[in-house]
Amino acid sequence: MLDRRTFINRSSGAVLAGAVAVSLGETVSGAPQASDCIDAHVHVWTPDTQQYPLSGDFKVKDMVPPSFTPEELFAHCKPSGVSRIVLIQMSFYKYDNSYMLAVMKKYPGVFAGVAIVDESQADTPAKMKELRALGVLGFRLYTDKVKAEGWSGSAGMKSMWSTAADTGQSMCLLANPDALPAVEAMIKQYPRTRVVIDHFARIGVSGKVETADLDNLCRLAKFPNVYVKTSAFYALGAKKAPYTDLVPMIMRLVKEYGASRLMWASDCPYQVQEGHTYAASIDLVRNHLPELSAAERQAILRDTAAKVFFA
Repeated sequence: MLDRRTFINRSSGAVLAGAVAVSLGETVSGAPQASDCIDAHVHVWTPDTQQYPLSGDFKVKDMVPPSFTPEELFAHCKPSGVSRIVLIQMSFYKYDNSYMLAVMKKYPGVFAGVAIVDESQADTPAKMKELRALGVLGFRLYTDKVKAEGWSGSAGMKSMWSTAADTGQSMCLLANPDALPAVEAMIKQYPRTRVVIDHFARIGVSGKVETADLDNLCRLAKFPNVYVKTSAFYALGAKKAPYTDLVPMIMRLVKEYGASRLMWASDCPYQVQEGHTYAASIDLVRNHLPELSAAERQAILRDTAAKVFFA
């Protein structure tokens, strides 16, 4: 599995909804302000491993930081005007989504969820539908070239993609760039299934945005149900705030996909480690993409994620 530890190694290295009435306002660039933005990719976990045990693949020492609860998240996202968050099931818990679901229940209207399920189980389609009723709007898939090439021969994976087309849930791919051609083949087989590509498909993890990789990602723009997260800035390109070396890649995606199919995300808590900050991540979209119109900025910071994960 291409888990979080692999991603970090390869990279070298809230406000409750409606709780407070705040003037929304705008920055000079027209970005949504105050409690108006959505963070489309955050992980949370608790140090309480008795109530929420880790999967057998992980140990307590793998939890870095040791704790990242929603309350700790709010300390970062509230000052930046983020009021809704998409939770991505943390790999520490594997198929046990109970902590994520408990957080969603504790803060109704604030969180949507992306779960992890075992496609090899016969009851997975039924489980997907049950989770849909609990606010889970997507399912995380870890993939590289070999795994993606095997999807078309996997009965469980085909069942997941087919079910998601009917339920309106998304296949959310933590994919390597070399997997994109095989991902394209799967998208062709399931054109009604919504697909969300996490973290620019990790393009730029090596420190350089490879043109061939970006071309492959842009080729997926011809499929109207494909979306891309502009996220994990700390791990891509120069890996240094204000992350403006990533601007050409973002603007290429705006050109190919349109802002209505791009969504900003922090990838917390990793965005707030090793000298990186939450504010620097959202600021790249708010204030360092001058070619964006106010409507395009609003789409990336709010509207796209609202359509995909909160509709």
